[in-house]
Amino acid sequence: MKKRHLMLTLFAATALSVSAQTYPYQNKNLSFEERAADLCSRLTLDEKVNLMMRGSEAIERLDIPQFEWWSEGLHGLGRNGYATVFPITMGMAASWDPVLLEQVFSVVSDEARVKNQQAKRAGEIKKYQGLSIWTPNINIFRDPRWGRGQETYGEDPWLTARMGVAVVRGLEGDPQAKYRKTLACAKHFAVHSGPEWNRHSFNVENLPARDLWETYLPAFKALIQEANVAEVMCAYQRIDGQPCCGNNHYLQQILRTDLGFKGLVVSDCGAIGDFWIKGRHEVSPDAAAASAKAVLAGTDVECGVNYKRLPDAVKRGEITEEQIDVSVRRLLVSRLSLGDLDADDDVEWTRIPESVVACQASKDLALKMARETMTLLQNRDGVLPLAHGAKVAVLGPNANDSVTLWGNYSGYPTSTVTILKGIQGKTPNVKFIKGVGYTRNEMIDSRFDEIRGGLKATYWNNMEFQGQPAAKAVYGEAVNLSNGGATVFAPGVNLEQFSARYEGVLVPSRSETMTFQVNADDLVRLIVNGDTVINSWKARARIVENKRELAVEAGKEYNIQIDYVQNKDVAVMQFDLGPVVAVDGDRVAREVSDADYVIFVGGISPKLEGEEMKVTDPGFKGGDRTTIELPQSQRDLIARLHKEGKKVIFVNCSGGAVALTPESANADAILQAWYGGEQGGQAVADVLFGDYNPEGRLPVTFYKDDSQLPDFLDYTMSDRTYRFFDGQPLWAFGHGLSYTTFRYGKPQYKDGAVTFTVENTGDRDGVSIAQVYLRNPADKVLKKTLRAFERVSLKAGEKKTVTVAFPRDRFECWDASTNTMRVVPGKYEILVGQSSDDAGMKVTGVKVK
Repeated sequence: MKKRHLMLTLFAATALSVSAQTYPYQNKNLSFEERAADLCSRLTLDEKVNLMMRGSEAIERLDIPQFEWWSEGLHGLGRNGYATVFPITMGMAASWDPVLLEQVFSVVSDEARVKNQQAKRAGEIKKYQGLSIWTPNINIFRDPRWGRGQETYGEDPWLTARMGVAVVRGLEGDPQAKYRKTLACAKHFAVHSGPEWNRHSFNVENLPARDLWETYLPAFKALIQEANVAEVMCAYQRIDGQPCCGNNHYLQQILRTDLGFKGLVVSDCGAIGDFWIKGRHEVSPDAAAASAKAVLAGTDVECGVNYKRLPDAVKRGEITEEQIDVSVRRLLVSRLSLGDLDADDDVEWTRIPESVVACQASKDLALKMARETMTLLQNRDGVLPLAHGAKVAVLGPNANDSVTLWGNYSGYPTSTVTILKGIQGKTPNVKFIKGVGYTRNEMIDSRFDEIRGGLKATYWNNMEFQGQPAAKAVYGEAVNLSNGGATVFAPGVNLEQFSARYEGVLVPSRSETMTFQVNADDLVRLIVNGDTVINSWKARARIVENKRELAVEAGKEYNIQIDYVQNKDVAVMQFDLGPVVAVDGDRVAREVSDADYVIFVGGISPKLEGEEMKVTDPGFKGGDRTTIELPQSQRDLIARLHKEGKKVIFVNCSGGAVALTPESANADAILQAWYGGEQGGQAVADVLFGDYNPEGRLPVTFYKDDSQLPDFLDYTMSDRTYRFFDGQPLWAFGHGLSYTTFRYGKPQYKDGAVTFTVENTGDRDGVSIAQVYLRNPADKVLKKTLRAFERVSLKAGEKKTVTVAFPRDRFECWDASTNTMRVVPGKYEILVGQSSDDAGMKVTGVKVK
């Protein structure tokens, strides 16, 4: 019935474009604000509340179509079928290339428009199929333990702002166009960067005003004032005792008055429920009161179910319908700005061809971006690049793992180049040994690829495996699913109270004893050839690790069936199978003895770090890390290989900084590969074998070890990031090596610009990222802060003069005498170099009036 109603609604909306316009809100010659005001005046209270919900149903009597506010596009269109998967945002931040980043997000918005049109034609727009894209995450990555830090653009406000503005422009399209291409969303407002495990109850208090205005807010200011971002998402935690989504001071005074935001505020998913649910913020007595509090503070759209109680709040006198109208008008303006209430023929973005989705041009762009993210941290004695045809052994848990390269909040690529595959394309002399797991000295040597055609999943939005399936999927890698961060197992599946059946046929390539491991909450059972070998059929709110050893025969078929029922709260389903193999350093050393080089592809994984995760591995809690040290199991094997005298190249995959102090001694070269997207393996190989000169520069500080980190719960910036850190890091913000060398000339400042020379003094073409920092010698707190950067491409031996804009407002800093951000007249220093701690940084003094 809903599908038929939507089709009728779409037909009516199209018909109106060629018939006499009945109401002012249907008059395309009026402004969006005028149309929204007229339409709002015609809505009932219940209809208004419906529009304020994440998935709002069609209102047929007024020809308002269905709308879905929640779609993902963190680093490619997410959770909406096949799409181009770019490197994780932290990796793209390492490119320091906002021009390329805007192109990336133009692809994201292209694919979003195509998928939205497909959903409209199918008769229903489901979650993740709409045009409101909840990205970019412009929170400051203040502490490397935060699991969601990989979603940000690093620790620096200026770099974050430049990259964030590029994202918004790519998503929203030409600002001169009548309609927005999609709606971008700056999140999470404000002062949010973990921890994940207590975010529903955590309170940030006594934050110095300097830290707020100088570190946490500049990127939001830039996206609002420069890019006119359509949406802002409020965060989960409290600030000074009030939840972010119900905080009048932050949402009204700071966001709307001080920063001048005119757009829409959306809640993070479940954030309004945190106001009243026991054990969380508990600032409201019930859902109605919580909803009134949020709307009065300025949260216009809820991702959740609490706003359904707004009519009760009106009856109780906690909010008026006129106050609700403020939010309704704002959300209608946003929808109108997409052309959502107008005919498709009037909206140019509806004509993007379907062929753009996951097309070759987008894959080429994903490769270009992946190459630019690669950050060479160490290259002792010029061990890299390797010669084509070099004899190498490839080890490590990330070498042959495609899913790790996807990062979190990803779509599904049509193909993925693993790091092993990329290396195999450079030399025929490759031996692969997984060697070690992520965190343990034993591992399942996965045989998942022996499940013929992959493991097929069927999902039902009930707990009885009955009726029409809600979704189907196929898994070619070990299954690792959770609903952390309000993430569904597949598009169309409930977050809670659903059932799933996973089926496949295992055909072993050898006779051996395999361990079948199923980790799940609630009800799960494993059936092999009709026999129930694991039966954990009990509702529970915790994850249970289930293992069973079975002897299998080569070539024999084993029918596998996993039944899973999710009751409520956390949902987790993980499955893998294969022999358990103990890490044997002696055996590994023998197996790689004839290799000229060992490429160890390790680090961590999105399976371990991310949003509100349930992870049992040591060193992780709630998706955050309790330590930034490389897991000991990997560390021991790298040390052993070094002791054997092998040339070790360590490729680190992670969403943020990993402490690699021992590895800096035990590895001849270290390449930070982040999570490189669908082309990540090709990009790694291109850099290792010299087909691409590395250009990446760190967007975060790599600390030596845990001892250099302050308390994770302390939100003050004291001793955090390169801007305030008193110690000596392992690798500084902005660090990154090239296969060539560069020399900088002394900068000159004149007429609002900084001019300097950059010379390529090596024998290879390359790119240097010129970094321009500001320092106030009178400021004893802030060490220096990035205020400009420029990618400079130089042929071997070439020298260029570079000019970067540096107007008077770039000197704006915190003024303790007035407690404001302003340009204080006085003496400053402008520093130009290749990283934040570049010993050869060139300096010029500037007097500002």
